[in-house]
Amino acid sequence: MAEITAALVKELRERSGAGMMDCKKALAENNGDIEASIDWLRAKGLASAGKKAGRTAAEGLVGAAVQGTKGVVVEVNSETDFVAKNEQFQNFVRDVTQLALTTGDDIDALKAAPMANGKSVEEALTENIATIGENQNLRRAKTLSVEQGAVVSYVHNAAAPGMGKIGVLVALEGDAPADKLEALGKQLAMHIAAAAPLALTGEAIDPAVIEREAAIAREKNADKIAGKPADIAEKILKGPVDKFRKESALLSQAVVFDGKTPVQDFVAAEAKAAGGSITIRDFVRFQLGEGIEKQQSDFAAEVAAASGVKQG
Repeated sequence: MAEITAALVKELRERSGAGMMDCKKALAENNGDIEASIDWLRAKGLASAGKKAGRTAAEGLVGAAVQGTKGVVVEVNSETDFVAKNEQFQNFVRDVTQLALTTGDDIDALKAAPMANGKSVEEALTENIATIGENQNLRRAKTLSVEQGAVVSYVHNAAAPGMGKIGVLVALEGDAPADKLEALGKQLAMHIAAAAPLALTGEAIDPAVIEREAAIAREKNADKIAGKPADIAEKILKGPVDKFRKESALLSQAVVFDGKTPVQDFVAAEAKAAGGSITIRDFVRFQLGEGIEKQQSDFAAEVAAASGVKQG
């Protein structure tokens, strides 16, 4: 049995929105596993789907840049948020993002690429670590491009132009006027930042994610399907999974601007008004630190320990 610490309970409360006692019980039932505990809480109706699931788990910046019909987003991590406000760090993120437009999104190739001063990205990163005094990491990059149309970027919670906590690219293919594509792309990118779709269509969502939702639905509806024939039980369980697919796929999500029009219909109406064709080919959304487990620390305890003062 894993030790259920206060830090574990705190993290689960922040990520699930459930009460303290429910979180303690969930952790106890799932041997301290955070992800399994979130599923357990959701199955019991004690947590919302995906509530705070994208909560930032590491610091740094996400950079975004567009050149012609190609765009890129890059994530560079640091230990604290203070570094994200450091001019040297911001300049590094800006330069690496621009470099990725030509180098591509292979991280090894990007680290080996030469910067303006002749040093490689990896060498510059090492110098940053030594100068700033915090560990830093070039974590990931992603490029999008189209033959005809536009790639549009958007940065949320910007710390500087083109850099912030969330970076989005949306690739629009079509022959509509450039200004119309740019305006629509900006609206869609803002929607993606807010709604965090998992894929372009429901069919494109990771099967493992769908299986996880199906398992949650099965446990949550255990009373309804008990004793039912298999085909009836599957029909009962299909509803929640289909709803998840619809709400998690970009094209079927309701645009955040009115809360009812599907994105696909919104784009079709904008294309008709613009007098041209517009198709969403792809998108990418980077949220700073998503998927990185961040160690919890008690700052007061660290200071006390460093000073040799015992806490009561």
